This record gives sequence, C-alpha cells and structure tokens, in this order.
Amino acid sequence: MLITGASGFVGRALAIESAAKAITGRVATRQSGGNFPAGFQNVQITGLEPDTDWGSALAGVSVVAHCAARVHVTRDPSSNPLAEFRRINVEGTLNLARQAATAGIRRLVFISSIGVNGAETVLKAFTAEDAPAPDSPYAVSKFEAEAGLQALSRSSGMEIVVIRPPLVYGPGGKGNWESLVAWIRSGVPLPLGAIHNKRSLVGLDNLIDLVIVCLEHPAAANQVFLVSDGEDVSTTNLLRGMAHALRVRSRLLPVPAGLLRVAGALTGKSELVQKLVGSLQIDIAKTRRLLNWSPPVSFAEGLRRAAAAKTEQ
Repeated sequence: MLITGASGFVGRALAIESAAKAITGRVATRQSGGNFPAGFQNVQITGLEPDTDWGSALAGVSVVAHCAARVHVTRDPSSNPLAEFRRINVEGTLNLARQAATAGIRRLVFISSIGVNGAETVLKAFTAEDAPAPDSPYAVSKFEAEAGLQALSRSSGMEIVVIRPPLVYGPGGKGNWESLVAWIRSGVPLPLGAIHNKRSLVGLDNLIDLVIVCLEHPAAANQVFLVSDGEDVSTTNLLRGMAHALRVRSRLLPVPAGLLRVAGALTGKSELVQKLVGSLQIDIAKTRRLLNWSPPVSFAEGLRRAAAAKTEQ
C-alpha cells in the first residue's frame, strides 16, 4: 500500500492503524525521514504537483490511499483559490492516478469531501446518489477530481473508491475542529446555546477504519461512499459535549439562530455562521449495506479520545 499525505492528520493515522493491523507499504511525504511506523518506508516527493514523479513510490504496491490535498482554509492566501485548488487537487491527483494506472495499481481510494454534495441539508440527509452541488472552490476541486478519476477508471480498469467525509475530529485535529476546541477552552461566552440543527461528523478512528475496509473489500470497487459516526448532533450539544470532555465549563448564550444569520450577513461571516447553525446530515445506509460496515467508535467515545489528546498537550 502507498499512503499519500502521510504527514497529515488522516494520512499519519492511517499509517499507524495499518501497521497495527500488520499492513505494510510506503508513505509519500515532502520530507525525508519522519517518524513513521515500522513496516512503512518513507519516499520523498516534491508534493502533489501536476508534474510529480511517483515512480519510486508506486513501484511494487497494489493499492493507493490518496489522502494528500490542498485543504480548505478560512483565509486563503491565493489570489485565485479555485485555480490553485484545481492545480493541486485535480491536476496533481490525476497525475498520480495516471501513473498509478500505468504501474498496474489495482485500486486507488480517494479521500474527497461531503462538500461535493453541498454545504447544507434542509429536508433530507445527503446520500451517495445525490447530484453533486459543490459550492466552494475546495469542494469544486474535489468533485472535478472525482470525475477525472472515474473517467480514468473506465479507460484503464484501475478501481476507484471515493469516500466523502464531513468534519473529521480526533487527536491532532486541525482546521474547524481545532478552532472549536480553542473557543471552548478559552472560556469566552459563545452565542450558540440555542441551536437546534443536526450535523453529522466523523471521528478519525471511524474514517480510518472505513478507508482500510475500502482498500480491499470487493464491493467497494468503483463506488462512492459517505461516512459519519452514524449519530447527528446539534452545535449546542456538540459544544457542551466538548466542554464536558475537556473538563471545562461551557459558556453558551441562548441566541436564536435567525439572529446569528443576520449578524453573519452584516459582518461578512455568513459562511462561518452557516457551518455553526445550519444542518448537514449524512445518510450512510449505502456504506453500511454494501460493505457490512458500521462505525466502530461511538460519537461519545470519539469525543473523549479527541479531548484526552488535547488535555495531555
């Protein structure tokens, strides 16, 4: 197996869990060396670029877990974010995939994003069969990468498996998860005590478990899977649960969601407010049915593990 993005949050966890299951292979990172589990050789690459040479990384492996990506950031330094997302997430990914197909790789598992489905659910949960509706540069790039990979699969025979996770939380979590933890630990009162939305999240352990299943399961070939903990939670209850796990007091003010949306529009923070008060529900029935898979770790236990790592820092 080859794991790309192995120095990142998901890729490193995948390498550790794979080694624990006696799965060996290579990791590809931009740095030489690195503290990776025994059984995994680190191959240095120039990055996920449209012209990266993946030859040495791909030699002798049969499956690829593609975790590397240019991720969504709140304040993007690029003057043209979509172009940069396309250069890395689309062109860089397809460059890897073409070389993988030529090298005889049997299957590539691609970590995409639930953003391909859309940013918010209203009447029903997202399913893997829904028409894509990406509404951010990052999500657009993931959707275009999916389409390119599926076209390559049809022409080459290499199997493609797409996994679309929502917010991933766990020990070492970054991005939106890290921001939520910082808010709770700061003790600053938050106007999020009356939010009755429903959001699906996925713990790192559950995502990694599904990736490992998708690397080999016969029914996973050329499928798109959604993943979550199988439990939906409101933003208010999420923050209360995080505070409890972190052993700090939750300071949540009961401000109506409608008022927060107005405030977001007036301050130019509508996207942030939407993520906090809007619903994003995921239906993982297909994942359960085809793969006979269920999330092995409950939301409460996943939260406890994530908080324990933060408490130890």
